[in-house]
Amino acid sequence: MERKLRNVTVTLDEPTARWARLEAARLDTSVSRLLGEILRERMAGETEYASAMARYLAQHPGRHRRPGQRLPGREELHERDGLR
Repeated sequence: MERKLRNVTVTLDEPTARWARLEAARLDTSVSRLLGEILRERMAGETEYASAMARYLAQHPGRHRRPGQRLPGREELHERDGLR
């Protein structure tokens, strides 16, 4: 499947442009392809995060104790006998 590519103009400060040119050369690619890949990775990361958040929020709340069981007291929760 062929993707239609769009041209965009990007303005960078000199140190950033220099880094992009060197990084593209190191990876044997163009600055355009390098920036495209960086943006695709970021886009995929955001999509994955949103998907993970949706799965988490769709879960039913879990129970941390059985019905009728009392809540632990402060001392039980913060028991530090080994530290005292």
